[in-house]
Amino acid sequence: MRYGAWLLLLMIVFQACNDIEQPQEDIMMGKDIHSFSEPGKAVAKHLSLQLQVDFDTKQLSGIATWDIDTAPDAEEIIFDTKGLIIDSVFLNDDTTAVPFSLGKEDPVLGQALRVPLKAGAKRVRIVYRTSPGAAALQWLEAHQTAGGRHPFLFSQSQCILARSWVPCQDSPGIRFTYDAEVKVPQGMLALMSAENPQQKSADGVYRFRMRQPIPSYLLAIAAGDLVFKPISARAGVYAEPETIEAAVHEFEDLEEMIQAAEQLYGDYVWERYDLLVLPPSFPFGGMENPRLTFATPTIIAGDKSLTSLVAHELAHSWSGNLVTNRTWNDFWLNEGFTVYFERRIMEAMYGRDYAEMLAELGYQDLRQTIARMGENNKDTRLKLDLQRRDPDEAVTDIAYEKGYFFLRLVEETIGRDKFDAFVKTYFQRFAFRSMDTESFVEYFQKEVLDKNPGAAKAIRMQEWIYGTGLPDNCPKVNAVRFRRVEQALQDWLNGTPADSLPTASWSSHEWLHFVRHLPAGLSVEQMKALDEAFGFTQSNNAEIQAEWYTQAALHGYSDAYPAMEAFLLKVGRRKFLVPIYRALLQTEEGKALAYDIYAKARKNYHYVSVSTLDEMLQWNEKVHKTP
Repeated sequence: MRYGAWLLLLMIVFQACNDIEQPQEDIMMGKDIHSFSEPGKAVAKHLSLQLQVDFDTKQLSGIATWDIDTAPDAEEIIFDTKGLIIDSVFLNDDTTAVPFSLGKEDPVLGQALRVPLKAGAKRVRIVYRTSPGAAALQWLEAHQTAGGRHPFLFSQSQCILARSWVPCQDSPGIRFTYDAEVKVPQGMLALMSAENPQQKSADGVYRFRMRQPIPSYLLAIAAGDLVFKPISARAGVYAEPETIEAAVHEFEDLEEMIQAAEQLYGDYVWERYDLLVLPPSFPFGGMENPRLTFATPTIIAGDKSLTSLVAHELAHSWSGNLVTNRTWNDFWLNEGFTVYFERRIMEAMYGRDYAEMLAELGYQDLRQTIARMGENNKDTRLKLDLQRRDPDEAVTDIAYEKGYFFLRLVEETIGRDKFDAFVKTYFQRFAFRSMDTESFVEYFQKEVLDKNPGAAKAIRMQEWIYGTGLPDNCPKVNAVRFRRVEQALQDWLNGTPADSLPTASWSSHEWLHFVRHLPAGLSVEQMKALDEAFGFTQSNNAEIQAEWYTQAALHGYSDAYPAMEAFLLKVGRRKFLVPIYRALLQTEEGKALAYDIYAKARKNYHYVSVSTLDEMLQWNEKVHKTP
């Protein structure tokens, strides 16, 4: 079924009052290689979830009740699971359990839960428990939180980890609405990617509702000693009491950011936009869970200099949450559009020069990633091939930055006004639907290339999307403020004392550019001189800390090692961990230090970070002992 544009606009305007049906054509579009489900035969449409949170056993237990749609000849419905303990399954309101089966376990995909159907089956009720090691969930002890009074739980469902805490059809191409009832210990606040409470309940029971259909990777839960403070009528911050004031100050421009985004690409349609500041073990900078972005505390720098990450997660409210990549092979459609949108938001708020610094840092990351992977590596393509692989491997700078530069090339080729009109219409036309690369190419050809003579030759779309490496027509970035940073660095190398450099007005991005460009041959004495002048080792800015500790490892600057170890023991953000550990592995001394630190820190990291670092460090628990 294909909706007209007018109806899609009405859906956006009135979605708060009405459930939005996912077009059947989306559901029927091919099989997702990362899901056992067969939604063309039987698809889950609404989830009613009852959960008990047990911090002692580190388990969730409860009931997942799915409303389903089935084809007339459907004999079963298939759900994805990973490490779940399925106790019983019921159909409709029956009190007699039906037989079910769990398929052979796949190390990446988990197990298929097959439930036989009978005529008239409209509901499946699954009684289950999670395993204590559920990949999506991190259970923190009280001492790992800011307050130290209560434990903490948070989830990270992207890419295919929702199946480790809820039996579901775990594909980004399948959307569902949900409601939930969650019981946590008294004195704690529970939150989800849904309509949320703003105060603690007396009995620890919380109820949630998400009326807009979302894919499973946007299903989220958190519980801890949390408080809420508003920033505007539709935006606010949740955090531990010890963190809340700093967080509210850091994100006080949130409403202005939402309005800047709306001016670009249309109304924000998820009603509220709140932030949850998590403990530092969270493996990502942020996660765009609808209505409740999860954010790392490492972006609280005291000067709002790292809030582009919030702009990124906010942009996902359109690119990703509203129009979603159909499979993880199409991940660039989420992230390329989001990075482009993020930088447009930052430009609107802080000016072109500021946004260009972000773009140049992104270009540096992209070139470094391609150099490390190899120009001909198939994973440098925008359209990925993740057959028999964990889609988390797709989370590289390619989807984000190569995707951004492709879209920037389109903007520069056809003009910003035309490109903005295209993007805004794209979000409206495909709202609450999924999009794969091939469908996008067809739409892009019709709406952009066919309407702009000469654009196809200038853009070379096929090369960007299906070719490896970075095409030679990549847009050029010139962050003027970085040229002054480079001059200051050169002056220092030529003998100007570090404390005489004109750094007073530098932002975090300028400092980051400075540290990134320290030459390979620096002596320990030179590193020490910089540290004494600028206090890099004891910086409170996590971006600068991570870059400095990487440089310290590469240059053997041991004075920074105690602070580096403290950082690695506390922070779980994979973006920071990987470069530091990789730098340590370059020398025998560093390698020994890396293994010593990782042995102590590993238990503090989320599964997402552990899985990457275990492979990089070739970690073997039988050989490497964890304290």
